[in-house]
Amino acid sequence: MDHARKQIEFGPRPPASPQLEKTRAYIVDQLKSYGLTVSLDEFTAKTPQGEKKMANIVGEIAGETKNLLLITSHYDTKLFKDMQFLGANDPAASVGTLLEIGRVLGSLKDKPKVTYRLVFFDGEEAFCEGWSDCGSEEEPDNTYGSRHYVSQLRAKNELENTRALILLDMMGYKNLELGRDTMSTRWLQNIIWQTGRELGHEKIFVDREEGVGGDDHEPFLKAGIDAVDLIQLTSYPHWHKADDTIDKISAQSMKIVGDTVLASLPKIVDKITTPPKGKQ
Repeated sequence: MDHARKQIEFGPRPPASPQLEKTRAYIVDQLKSYGLTVSLDEFTAKTPQGEKKMANIVGEIAGETKNLLLITSHYDTKLFKDMQFLGANDPAASVGTLLEIGRVLGSLKDKPKVTYRLVFFDGEEAFCEGWSDCGSEEEPDNTYGSRHYVSQLRAKNELENTRALILLDMMGYKNLELGRDTMSTRWLQNIIWQTGRELGHEKIFVDREEGVGGDDHEPFLKAGIDAVDLIQLTSYPHWHKADDTIDKISAQSMKIVGDTVLASLPKIVDKITTPPKGKQ
């Protein structure tokens, strides 16, 4: 919750803003303090408002193998000219949760089987009012950071080693209920939902469908990477409104999601590191 509060204190945080630069510095400092190897993936994006300098933040916990498991969130807020949009749930809560996951993973005594990368994406939000008002199918006005990161994985020949992605987005609401995003990879979703229920959170991880219509996991799915989105969109009444403020999110909701993701990791790692039958 302190991480969420800190971001909100910076004010609205759209791409290429001084406030997002402060947020970036804060995230980098926190990750380094947890012992993670931190790098910036900087790029220039063509947007409906001209070229914008952006940067993904990458924190790595090296594992025994080059297999990558990505745990991610966007950290930019949507640009609004007519209101003060602070983005408590979208995305301060998911950024705060991802930072805490980083602290826990950074404190592991043993080297993990796979390499964990925590990636904070810039430029998830559209510059135009609606998600698909501007841009084209090839170059949409959204997911700038995640699309760029997929291109970097491809350029560095790391795509094949990237075995799964977990995306956190809008999962801190005090009345948390996570439906199943219809685009997400089913086996990955099943592990997380089952783990959540085993931890006693069956009222949070529910079986209704959650139609998202695009998010930072989509470029990875298109590249053949299994991915899951933990998001409460349709039943969050404050989405992209001025009242997406700190009183709408809860430390308990963030803890439930963080605990569930961490408890799911051994099962996910087991799945992605066990060769299929006949290939041993």
